[in-house]
Amino acid sequence: MERHRIILASNSPRRKELLAGIGIDFEVRVLQGIDESYPADLPIQDTAEYISRKKAAAYREQLADDELVITADTIVVLDDEVMGKPADEQEASSMLHKLSGRTHQVITGVTLTTKERQQSFSVLTDVTFKQLSDEEIDYYITHYHPMDKAGAYGIQEWIGYIGVTGLSGSYFNVMGLPVQRIYEALKTYGVSPVGGTQRR
Repeated sequence: MERHRIILASNSPRRKELLAGIGIDFEVRVLQGIDESYPADLPIQDTAEYISRKKAAAYREQLADDELVITADTIVVLDDEVMGKPADEQEASSMLHKLSGRTHQVITGVTLTTKERQQSFSVLTDVTFKQLSDEEIDYYITHYHPMDKAGAYGIQEWIGYIGVTGLSGSYFNVMGLPVQRIYEALKTYGVSPVGGTQRR
């Protein structure tokens, strides 16, 4: 019953895998050079959603009448500090040392946009790490090179297996896409793999 052609505005292999997992067809379309800055006085909990809307604005003028684009942004927050993607291994190490033995928040903002309509939402997950040793942090950075990940880690990788002691909220949100909420939102646009003739 899909009434829109779905576009995922991300090259992230994790986001592609997660969106594919809910059973809808989509294509990937990525625009380069989108400004992802945000006002300094913007509340932290609104930052990811703000950036997802900013990304959506770059796509909206190019959308065909039957297209729907999904834009998203994920941030890691600890003690009111936003952790983006580390610039290098030294910054990655610093981030993981800060997260070690603490509970932090992962917030993903998502915007669904067509020519006629737009809706946005944020999903927050609490993640707790054990006390990570210097050797564990060095091993992870050396073998997994997490410079493309907010907070310098991927929960689906080795560091998540050995380090995460608690999680409250959506696991998939921490991977980068809150697909349960996206599935429910897409249904309001008439997009779902479920429907049509029912077996009796």
